[in-house]
Amino acid sequence: MNTKAPEKKFISAVIYLHNDRDRVAKFLKFITKTMAENFETYELIIVDDASADGSPEEVLKFFGRDLRGAQQCSIVHMGYYHGLEASMNAGRDLAIGDFVYEFDDLIIDYEESLVKEIYSHLVTGYDIVSAGTNGRTKLSSRLFYKVFNMASGSRSKIGPETFRILSRRAINRINVIGKYIPYRKAVEAGSGLKTDSIRYTPTGEEAGSRHYVKSDRMDLALDSFIYFTGLMEKISLVISVIFLAITLGVFIDIVVEFFGRSDPVSGWLSTMGFMSLGFMGVFLMLTIIMKYLSALLNLSFKRQHYLVSGIEKVANSAAPGKDKAK
Repeated sequence: MNTKAPEKKFISAVIYLHNDRDRVAKFLKFITKTMAENFETYELIIVDDASADGSPEEVLKFFGRDLRGAQQCSIVHMGYYHGLEASMNAGRDLAIGDFVYEFDDLIIDYEESLVKEIYSHLVTGYDIVSAGTNGRTKLSSRLFYKVFNMASGSRSKIGPETFRILSRRAINRINVIGKYIPYRKAVEAGSGLKTDSIRYTPTGEEAGSRHYVKSDRMDLALDSFIYFTGLMEKISLVISVIFLAITLGVFIDIVVEFFGRSDPVSGWLSTMGFMSLGFMGVFLMLTIIMKYLSALLNLSFKRQHYLVSGIEKVANSAAPGKDKAK
C-alpha cells in the first residue's frame, strides 16, 4: 500500500486487448488499484483489437457503473484486426493525459510498485521510460535487437519491453515525426528525447508466458528493417556490386575469347555480352528503385493507418479522486 499522497498529474493508461477474456478482469483489478493509489485522476483507454471471445463484454461486466477511481474509461473498437502497433497508435491518439502508460498485453509478471517506479524515474528528467524483463529472451528476439541496433545508428538502443510511460512532450514529438507509427520502439529511440529502461525479474505464475502472434512479429521485424535501418537498401547495393563484378568478369572473358581464339563459337560473344549488360542494368535499376521506395516509405508516415469502428464510454465521469479502487 502506498502511504504517499497521490500524484496530481492526469494519467492515461492505454491497454491492448485481443482475445484476453480470461485475463482482462484480473488485469483491470490490478491496474485500477495501482492507479487509484498513486494518482488522483486517471483514464483508461482499452483498445479492443477485434476480439472474438467476448473480451469487451468482460470489461463492461467488471466496471458496471463503478469506474473505481478512473475519471473515465473508453473502449476503442478496431474495425478489424490491426495488430499491436496500429491498435496502440489509435489508443495513444485518444489519450489526453499529461503522461501516458502503454500496456502491450495483460500479463502481470512484475510487482505493483514497478508501475509507479517508472513514473517516478521519468519525472527526474526523462521523456520515455520502459519496464522490461531481464529474464531469458528468445534467440530470435536477441538477434533482431542486436542487428537492428547496429544498423539503425540511433544513440538509444531498443530491447524487450513489457510496458512504458511517455510524457506529453514525447507524444507530441512522435506526432511530428509521423502520424503512422509502424514500430513505436524504433520511433521513440530515434526521437532524440531522453529515454531509459528499468529491468526487472519476472515473478508470479504468469512469468515467461507472454504470447505474441508469430506472423505479426515476423512482419514487424521485416518492416522495421525497411523503415528504420536502410538495411534492405544496403543489401540491394551489395548484390548490385557483386553482379557488377561478375559482369566485368564476363566482359574480360569475352575479350580473352575474342582475341585468344581464332574461331569463337558463333553468337556466343554477342549473347554473353548482351546478358552481362542486361544483368548489370537490372541491378543498377533495382538500387535506384530502392532509393525511391525509401523516400515513399518516409512520406507514408504522414498518413493514418488504422480504422476505428466506434468508441464506447463505460460510464459517465465521476468526481475526480472521489472513488477508490476496490
